[in-house]
Amino acid sequence: MAEIRLGEVESRFADIIWQNEPLSSGELARLAEAELGWKESTSYTILKRLCERGLFQNVKRTVTSLISKEEFYSMQSEKFVDDTFEGSLPAFLVAFGKRKKYTDEEVEKMKQILDSMRG
Repeated sequence: MAEIRLGEVESRFADIIWQNEPLSSGELARLAEAELGWKESTSYTILKRLCERGLFQNVKRTVTSLISKEEFYSMQSEKFVDDTFEGSLPAFLVAFGKRKKYTDEEVEKMKQILDSMRG
């Protein structure tokens, strides 16, 4: 799948969709006006752009996601690790953990998560 990047405002708009889907394009425009102060035309322009990127679809004026919020941010996280740490999760974890101490419970939870990823 091609890389999908969102700016800050696009992310806020995407969150409105993820939090309310399925929803009509008209309802989305009303929510964007209330939450972002956008005109209807701005909402439709950004929606069209995000649909063209393959993140959402607008079928018969009903907007739904093609990629869940969790999947999207998972892809973004993988890209960050690939670009910044040459794909090394251990290198990322070392950098991530350098400036903060974690409780025994947090460390245990992280171990459980890592164990669940074996395969």
